[in-house]
Amino acid sequence: MCQPVLVSDQRETSVCVLGLGLIGGSVVRAAADAGRTVWGYNRSSSAVVDATAEGFDAADDLPAVLQRAQREHALIVIAVPMPAVDSVLTAITEHAPDCALTDVVSVKAEMLSAVERHGLAARYVGGHPMAGTSESGWAASTADLFHDAVWVVGTEADADPIVWSQVAQLALDCGSVVIPAESVEHDRAVARISHLPHLLAEALALSGAAGGDLALTLAAGSFRDGTRVAGTAPDLVRAMCEANSTALLIALDETVEVLKAARMALAAAASTADLVTAGHAAHTRYTHRQRWDITDITPGDDGWQDALRKAGRRGGALRAL
Repeated sequence: MCQPVLVSDQRETSVCVLGLGLIGGSVVRAAADAGRTVWGYNRSSSAVVDATAEGFDAADDLPAVLQRAQREHALIVIAVPMPAVDSVLTAITEHAPDCALTDVVSVKAEMLSAVERHGLAARYVGGHPMAGTSESGWAASTADLFHDAVWVVGTEADADPIVWSQVAQLALDCGSVVIPAESVEHDRAVARISHLPHLLAEALALSGAAGGDLALTLAAGSFRDGTRVAGTAPDLVRAMCEANSTALLIALDETVEVLKAARMALAAAASTADLVTAGHAAHTRYTHRQRWDITDITPGDDGWQDALRKAGRRGGALRAL
């Protein structure tokens, strides 16, 4: 059986990554660089061929990959888009039902619900590395993608401390700092700082294009930076935004109201002062935020999940276990 077991060093846990795109491929590369035993699966054989050509252990036979995970007590990392999650969970239920399980999907509440439907919740701890580029696929993956990045580790009230530690250690080995957060709180936060920016970037790109070739020729740094994530594959943007629609609608409605107020002020008084002043203050808060190290909470102690969640809300991060 592949029940999670406490080991003296969580780095002894091998890693099985399902999906070799930008994020999954980068997990494979970073984990291998950290000395972890890691192998991967991808439905498309082209990514498998490319990964294998670079010396990585990869295959397109999902049952075989999962059976190996079962034998080797691996931590399974789901790195496929949300629409493909159910079929992957079905395969895990059949071939590796006892393995510790995490993911790198950008929405956590829906992911947790899917895991619960498949009866795998007891061995699941969600994850979300807050890193990426507008590129996609194995060719875009890099071993240093997660260096100094935030990696959210799901900290539900019933999180298993052994699995939680395995997931957190993988994030640390990949070069990230760990932020503990509960799934619904995570989704509300990323709706504002990840999913909404994608929609705003798409809208800004449309505005620039509506100005014709002259506008696009004149476009410089502010337009380039503001539209960068609009270069992300549309299917990926749709998958993450639509899976977090409840939280995203709230953030979008609030932003629409802010823009309406700004338009009214511009029309009535030719002034942008309110929006520009408030926005500058908000950006200053972001750039001067203080992240502090969580050092006094041990997974498995009484009340550890709640203590970690509270620390995460206050800007605390784990840099070591």
